Amino acid sequence: MIPIMSSAPLSTATPISLPVRKIPGSYGFPLLGPLWDRLDYNWFQKLPDFFSKRVEKYNSTVFRTNVPPCFPFFLGVNPNVVAVLDVKSFAHLFDMEIVEKANVLVGDFMPSVVYTGDMRVCAYLDTSEPKHTQIKNFSLDILKRSSKTWVPTLVKELDTLFGTFESDLSKSKSASLLPALQKFLFNFFSLTFLGADPSASPEIANSGFAYLDAWLAIQLAPTVSIGVLQPLEEIFVHSFSYPYFLVRGGYEKLIKFVKSEAKEVLTRAQTDFQLTEQEAIHNLLFILGFNAFGGFTIFLPTLLGNLGDEKNAEMQEKLRKEVREKVGTNQENLSFESVKEMELVQSFVYESLRLSPPVPSQYARARKDFMLSSHDSVYEIKKGELLCGYQPLVMKDPKVFDEPEKFMLERFTKEKGKELLNYLFWSNGPQTGSPTESNKQCAAKDAVTLTASLIVAYIFQKYDSVSFSSGSLTSVKKAC
Repeated sequence: MIPIMSSAPLSTATPISLPVRKIPGSYGFPLLGPLWDRLDYNWFQKLPDFFSKRVEKYNSTVFRTNVPPCFPFFLGVNPNVVAVLDVKSFAHLFDMEIVEKANVLVGDFMPSVVYTGDMRVCAYLDTSEPKHTQIKNFSLDILKRSSKTWVPTLVKELDTLFGTFESDLSKSKSASLLPALQKFLFNFFSLTFLGADPSASPEIANSGFAYLDAWLAIQLAPTVSIGVLQPLEEIFVHSFSYPYFLVRGGYEKLIKFVKSEAKEVLTRAQTDFQLTEQEAIHNLLFILGFNAFGGFTIFLPTLLGNLGDEKNAEMQEKLRKEVREKVGTNQENLSFESVKEMELVQSFVYESLRLSPPVPSQYARARKDFMLSSHDSVYEIKKGELLCGYQPLVMKDPKVFDEPEKFMLERFTKEKGKELLNYLFWSNGPQTGSPTESNKQCAAKDAVTLTASLIVAYIFQKYDSVSFSSGSLTSVKKAC
């Protein structure tokens, strides 16, 4: 394990003592190399083995490879990347002096701008672009203003969510998480982030989350595995982009919803941040859909699943004890300040993010030639080369994390745990970083971890124990 001596973010400066090494690996023959890697990535090896097997093959956490999508119908996409798979090399992806982030959210492939009103939203902008500063500051302002209503709105929506779960449990042996969770997330983030109440439109209240789901899925389909029987998935999901008209109806209804119900936020975007109404609408929908709704749709089932069942009784007991000691069972005691005092609860959230980051892959393009350092070598990166980091593997770096494959509730507690937060990446930057207009770190980084902590605290105020299994809630024991 590497020595951790300070609370400063991991430096990307090149140590003089490390040997310079040629980047191993190759892109293979044109067309055939990318196609073979694509089949390994999605079918023959799959993730994380696609990356871990190459680490073993090259005896290096830095190497050249290809990532999908690629041939045959993505002729304008260059699948060549330099993989960076240890914490030290991965940190270079967030040094905005040496990398840029224009149009690389999901690699060299970029979904058509027709999905976002024929404009590049903030996620596809580099920090050097003036529009990025306007939109990032707009996002930060929304989060600051929404903090006043965030916790009471969350508690109210959680009451509805767990009321649904308890009703489902009274009728069967389990309550499926995802449908109710997605409706909860859509309602909560619409109310807090947009200041818009979905109940104002019965159709949006019932189907808004499904419209977002479809809109996200069709954009990202070429880049993700959905578990369809192969080779059908490769032929029908990963070989071409689907046309926008398939989701246009739902997206236009979401636009109408934002325009009619989020007037205050839209006005502020125009008067305080000099955005056009259309820029504000499409950026709000992308943040709502991709960052908030999409991210939590992936993360929350994992977070809840990590609470486990009766086999995890000891961990649940520790969490419940801390919650009850800090805030009792009165929900009015829940606040951002109160969960900041819950060291174990926050560590549980951080460990969940370490092992299962909601966005698994991060990309950046070299802004200039530079020397990239791993733990044991230095590599020459040329301007324009695309770097790719697969976070679930990076966050299991054995030189940083003890027993990296193991879920350890107390990993991020005490002084040593706080130091480890410098090496926890899930938000386009380290957990100890601060989102600003000059970087690409998630504007809601702190809101995410605090909201997840509030959800865990809410559960152990309300219940003595819970059991989750295979994406379902299977039992609850109410607090005495």
